[in-house]
Parts: sequence; structure tokens; C-alpha cells
Amino acid sequence: MTDGILVYQQIRQLIERGALQSTPAIAPTQIQPSSLDLRLATRGYRVRSGFLPENVRVADRLEEMTLYAFDLTDGAVLEKGHCYIVPLLERIAEPLPQLIRANPKSSTGRLDLFTRLLADKCGRFETVPPGYTGPLYLEIVPRSFPVRVRTGLSLCQIRFSEGNASLSDAELRAEHARSPLLFDDCGTPLPAEKLRIDDGLMMGVAIRRDRDIRGPVGYVARRYTGIVDMQAEAGHDAEAFFEEVPEPRDGRLIVEPEEFYIFASKERIRVPQHLAAEMVAYDVGIGELRTNYAGFFDNGFGGEQGTRAVLEVRPHDVPFLLEDGQVFFKLEFFRTQEAPEVVYGDRRLSSHYQGQALKLSKHFR
Repeated sequence: MTDGILVYQQIRQLIERGALQSTPAIAPTQIQPSSLDLRLATRGYRVRSGFLPENVRVADRLEEMTLYAFDLTDGAVLEKGHCYIVPLLERIAEPLPQLIRANPKSSTGRLDLFTRLLADKCGRFETVPPGYTGPLYLEIVPRSFPVRVRTGLSLCQIRFSEGNASLSDAELRAEHARSPLLFDDCGTPLPAEKLRIDDGLMMGVAIRRDRDIRGPVGYVARRYTGIVDMQAEAGHDAEAFFEEVPEPRDGRLIVEPEEFYIFASKERIRVPQHLAAEMVAYDVGIGELRTNYAGFFDNGFGGEQGTRAVLEVRPHDVPFLLEDGQVFFKLEFFRTQEAPEVVYGDRRLSSHYQGQALKLSKHFR
């Protein structure tokens, strides 16, 4: 067994041998450098509440929890604040030795669309244990906007991990020494003494304008909006869905509980082609904040001089003071078993966020 994350060509091989199956067939465009996009199937279920199917099949639990079912073939609107379960087109057809982990896609997170992967008789969200065969489902809760979705739309992605793939702090420092991981807004590598490493690479939030961030320093979702059609790229007026957050005079900003914000990281991040990364779940030690709606960073993200990470932030319980540059999240880095044939930003992929600064999802103009 080789420790590490499976990459583009290995995922393609799983599909070619029938270990992952779907009708219609899995499209080449679903395969990313170190992850696979999953698609919504033809039917959805409005449920009374979310659930974790630890000892049951999801289909059996749906029989008692469903308020109504609906067709997704021609599109359907998911209402803000309601909980839905949607079967996915893809299924695991062959027992695999890898642990499968899921995360929302970047565009999903930037819409405040809360999603979690479910599998039959599995006691954890976003995780499918080695050896599992069967269907996959997605729990979906729109938090800020009603959204229109349809069959074939990808809201989440999965990774296949074998053994101990995570880099230690010492290995992270060595990686940065060989080829920098973090840069300032001018594209200058951060010196080793300025790295903040603690079970991952710590990064800050940008509350001041700089070379990359020239307009607002953030966005906050409006409370009462129209519908976001998730098939329509650049199809919506950003001002109708978000308010701009201007730069505060003193580099400090209070964010309100249960409001949804978009910010950028203080540093630029680069993910080398032989590594993958993931934004780690929020740490209550730095405040009751959710900052990891969309956590996968594929091989090659950031190019040569780094790219800002965009943060989807929802404070909980109390107002929270942010200061420019304060530690706000961290990235965990993982080995991949091979170098991928295709990296993030390649013209063969739809890499919407390479070279971004502060950017809303691809649905807005």
C-alpha cells in the first residue's frame, strides 16, 4: 500500500475498470487533479430534518423522513433554510482500499450552500469507509439564497486517501524551504520565521486593501433575494445578492452572528504539483466561526506565485472582531501517490479560481 491521495490518472483508472459507476457515464470533465466531482440524480426529497444513517440504509430512512419528493430533470428550486436529500448519479461498485472523503465544491461554498455526503450505514458525514459498495447521497441546505438545481449538476467532490497521507509540520517547513508555499501580496515568498505552523499551515484573513484587493475587502449576503440558478455562469447581478464590505479605517471589523461573509486570505497560497491540500474545519480556539465550506485545494492551485484562498465565513453566537492578518484558518497538506497528469489551472479543466483575489462564485458578474 502506498500512502497518499489518488490523482487524476488513478481516478480515471478506477472509472475505466468499473469500480465507480454511473448512468449516464462519468464524464472526463468530472475528474480533477486529485478529486472527482459528483452529480445530482433525477429525484430529490424534502425532509423534516437531516440525519446520520449509522445503522440504516439512506433509502429506508427517507421513507419516514420525507415530506415530499420532486423531479430534478428540468430543474427545481431548493428553498432557503430547508433540508433536502438528493441521490447522486455515481455509486461505488467495487470495494476499494481507500478512505473516501467529501467536500463542497468552491462555487457551492461561495453560495452558502451547506452540503454533506451520506452513505448507507455510515456513521459519519462526508466520509465513506474502505470496502463500502453502494449508493451515495447528498444532504443540501441553502443557507442564504434559494437555488435552482437540476440533474447532472455537481455540488460536491470526493478524494480517495490511502494510509497516512498528511504532512508533518517538519515536512511542511522543508517543503517551503525547497519551494515556497506562502507569499505576500507582491508574490514574495514569506521567510521561514514568519510561517505559522501548528498541525498545518496557519493563514490569516485580509481586512485591508493591498496589491490584489483594490475594492471592497469582503462581501456579506443580503437577506431577501431572488433565486440563484446554478446552471447560469455570470448570470446574476452580484449587487442583488451581496453587499460590499468596505475597508475599515483601523484594519478591524466586527462580523455579525449568522450572517454570511466572503473574505480573502491575507497570504497567497501555492500547492505544489506533488501535493494536495485541504482547509481544516474551524477551531473553537480561534472563535465560533465556520470557515471551511469548500475545503479541497488540488495540485497546482496557486500557480507559481500563489493565489488567495477565499473564505466563506459564518460567525456563530456572538459578534466577532476580526483584525487584518489574524490567524483565521489552516491548511493541511497531503502527499499524492503520483504526480497528476493534469494540474489545477490546466486548460483541460474548468479552473475558475486560479489567480483569484477576492471573488464571488462563478454565477455572478
